[in-house]
Amino acid sequence: MIWREPGTRYWAPNIVERDNYRGGGLRVSAGIATNGKNDLYVFSGCSVTAVRYRDEMLHPLVRLFIATMGTDVIFMDFNRARLVRSYLESGTIPQMTWPARSPDLNPIEHVWDMLGRRIAGHNVLPGTLHELQQDLLHEWALLPQQAINDNIASLPRRCQACISARGYHTRY
Repeated sequence: MIWREPGTRYWAPNIVERDNYRGGGLRVSAGIATNGKNDLYVFSGCSVTAVRYRDEMLHPLVRLFIATMGTDVIFMDFNRARLVRSYLESGTIPQMTWPARSPDLNPIEHVWDMLGRRIAGHNVLPGTLHELQQDLLHEWALLPQQAINDNIASLPRRCQACISARGYHTRY
């Protein structure tokens, strides 16, 4: 949903141009934690099924990442596929009960925004999917851990703001 003032539809600040790379796209995934992040994972091809997500991301990467983070880790994920829920409930990955319709509370969403802004700030934007992939991998590696830590630390404030707003819009 896009919120804007009436009559501002074509104002320059309300327009975001996107390059669709001739119909292609990339699907990426990553994990963040206070004082840690895993490598950015790029799925080959465009379609990421629940089976691929479980077999390529959850089982080999997330499980290992969580094991290295210690016992106070809670996995936040908004994937609603039955297969993924079943895998997570098997006890291999401690998870947070996810509130309906609130992916904006997940700190990784703000990290994706930071990553996108870093790419958009390049003097020369990527012109191919390969260039985009290389830029994403490079910028992910350079993303300041302190920015991720600050983002995660803001979660209680963001949750309280959401509760205070009774689920309506907040400044976050």
